[in-house]
Amino acid sequence: MLSPGQRPTQRGLIYAATPASDFVCGTQQMASGITLQVFTTGRGTPYYGLAAILVIKMATRNALAERWHDLIDINTGAIATGEETIEEVDWRLFKLILAIASGQQQTWSDRWGSRNQLVVFNPVPVT
Repeated sequence: MLSPGQRPTQRGLIYAATPASDFVCGTQQMASGITLQVFTTGRGTPYYGLAAILVIKMATRNALAERWHDLIDINTGAIATGEETIEEVDWRLFKLILAIASGQQQTWSDRWGSRNQLVVFNPVPVT
Protein backbone atom coordinates (compact mmCIF):
# COMPACT_ATOMS: atom_id res chain seq x y z
CA MET A 1 0.00 0.00 0.00
CA LEU A 2 1.26 3.46 -0.91
CA SER A 3 1.09 6.59 1.20
CA PRO A 4 -0.29 9.74 -0.46
CA GLY A 5 2.03 10.81 -3.29
CA GLN A 6 4.41 7.86 -2.77
CA ARG A 7 5.68 6.34 -6.03
CA PRO A 8 5.32 2.57 -6.53
CA THR A 9 8.44 0.42 -6.63
CA GLN A 10 6.79 -2.60 -8.29
CA ARG A 11 4.37 -3.29 -11.12
CA GLY A 12 0.79 -4.50 -10.99
CA LEU A 13 -2.36 -3.52 -9.14
CA ILE A 14 -1.33 -1.25 -6.31
CA TYR A 15 -3.55 0.35 -3.68
CA ALA A 16 -2.94 3.90 -2.53
CA ALA A 17 -4.06 5.16 0.88
CA THR A 18 -5.51 8.58 0.10
CA PRO A 19 -7.81 10.99 1.92
CA ALA A 20 -11.56 10.51 1.62
CA SER A 21 -12.11 13.79 -0.25
CA ASP A 22 -12.79 12.98 -3.93
CA PHE A 23 -10.70 15.86 -5.22
CA VAL A 24 -7.72 15.24 -2.92
CA CYS A 25 -7.88 11.50 -3.59
CA GLY A 26 -7.53 11.94 -7.36
CA THR A 27 -4.67 14.41 -7.01
CA GLN A 28 -2.79 12.19 -4.55
CA GLN A 29 -3.23 9.11 -6.73
CA MET A 30 -2.00 11.09 -9.72
CA ALA A 31 1.06 12.13 -7.68
CA SER A 32 1.74 8.43 -7.12
CA GLY A 33 1.95 7.94 -10.87
CA ILE A 34 -1.41 6.49 -11.92
CA THR A 35 -2.47 7.10 -15.50
CA LEU A 36 -6.09 5.96 -15.22
CA GLN A 37 -8.51 6.12 -12.31
CA VAL A 38 -11.82 4.29 -11.91
CA PHE A 39 -13.86 6.56 -9.67
CA THR A 40 -17.00 5.14 -8.06
CA THR A 41 -19.93 7.25 -6.94
CA GLY A 42 -23.28 6.34 -5.48
CA ARG A 43 -24.66 9.75 -4.66
CA GLY A 44 -23.28 11.80 -7.53
CA THR A 45 -20.20 13.73 -6.57
CA PRO A 46 -19.23 16.79 -8.64
CA TYR A 47 -15.81 15.18 -9.30
CA TYR A 48 -15.53 14.84 -13.09
CA GLY A 49 -11.92 14.01 -13.63
CA LEU A 50 -8.47 15.49 -13.95
CA ALA A 51 -6.79 16.92 -17.03
CA ALA A 52 -3.57 14.97 -16.43
CA ILE A 53 -5.09 11.48 -16.06
CA LEU A 54 -8.01 9.53 -17.47
CA VAL A 55 -10.92 9.13 -15.03
CA ILE A 56 -13.65 6.56 -15.63
CA LYS A 57 -16.69 7.57 -13.60
CA MET A 58 -18.65 4.54 -12.35
CA ALA A 59 -22.16 4.68 -10.86
CA THR A 60 -23.20 2.18 -8.22
CA ARG A 61 -26.92 2.86 -8.67
CA ASN A 62 -29.12 2.63 -11.76
CA ALA A 63 -31.01 5.83 -10.91
CA LEU A 64 -27.80 7.85 -10.82
CA ALA A 65 -26.57 6.38 -14.11
CA GLU A 66 -29.90 7.16 -15.76
CA ARG A 67 -30.03 10.72 -14.39
CA TRP A 68 -26.39 11.43 -15.34
CA HIS A 69 -26.30 9.36 -18.54
CA ASP A 70 -23.92 11.87 -20.13
CA LEU A 71 -21.47 11.93 -17.18
CA ILE A 72 -21.32 8.29 -16.02
CA ASP A 73 -19.05 6.02 -18.06
CA ILE A 74 -20.23 2.71 -16.61
CA ASN A 75 -23.13 1.62 -14.42
CA THR A 76 -22.70 -1.18 -11.90
CA GLY A 77 -26.16 -0.79 -10.36
CA ALA A 78 -27.38 -3.72 -12.41
CA ILE A 79 -25.55 -6.01 -9.98
CA ALA A 80 -27.80 -4.92 -7.09
CA THR A 81 -30.97 -5.33 -9.17
CA GLY A 82 -29.92 -8.77 -10.42
CA GLU A 83 -29.85 -7.72 -14.07
CA GLU A 84 -26.15 -8.55 -14.34
CA THR A 85 -23.66 -10.60 -12.37
CA ILE A 86 -20.48 -9.24 -10.81
CA GLU A 87 -18.49 -11.16 -13.41
CA GLU A 88 -20.45 -9.62 -16.30
CA VAL A 89 -19.93 -6.10 -14.97
CA ASP A 90 -16.26 -6.84 -14.24
CA TRP A 91 -15.72 -7.83 -17.89
CA ARG A 92 -17.54 -4.71 -19.13
CA LEU A 93 -15.35 -2.56 -16.88
CA PHE A 94 -12.17 -4.36 -17.95
CA LYS A 95 -13.02 -3.86 -21.64
CA LEU A 96 -13.88 -0.21 -20.99
CA ILE A 97 -10.55 0.35 -19.23
CA LEU A 98 -8.70 -1.14 -22.20
CA ALA A 99 -10.71 0.92 -24.72
CA ILE A 100 -10.14 4.17 -22.86
CA ALA A 101 -6.48 3.51 -22.02
CA SER A 102 -5.74 2.67 -25.66
CA GLY A 103 -7.50 5.80 -26.95
CA GLN A 104 -10.25 3.86 -28.77
CA GLN A 105 -12.92 5.48 -26.58
CA GLN A 106 -13.21 8.68 -24.55
CA THR A 107 -14.63 9.18 -21.08
CA TRP A 108 -17.58 11.54 -20.76
CA SER A 109 -15.41 14.06 -18.93
CA ASP A 110 -12.97 14.04 -21.87
CA ARG A 111 -15.81 14.40 -24.39
CA TRP A 112 -17.20 17.42 -22.54
CA GLY A 113 -13.83 18.83 -21.50
CA SER A 114 -14.97 18.78 -17.85
CA ARG A 115 -12.01 18.75 -15.50
CA ASN A 116 -11.52 19.44 -11.81
CA GLN A 117 -8.60 21.42 -10.44
CA LEU A 118 -5.81 19.68 -8.55
CA VAL A 119 -6.34 19.73 -4.79
CA VAL A 120 -3.35 18.78 -2.65
CA PHE A 121 -5.09 18.94 0.74
CA ASN A 122 -8.58 19.54 2.05
CA PRO A 123 -8.72 22.73 4.13
CA VAL A 124 -11.89 21.65 5.96
CA PRO A 125 -12.93 18.43 7.74
CA VAL A 126 -14.50 15.74 5.56
CA THR A 127 -17.86 14.52 6.84
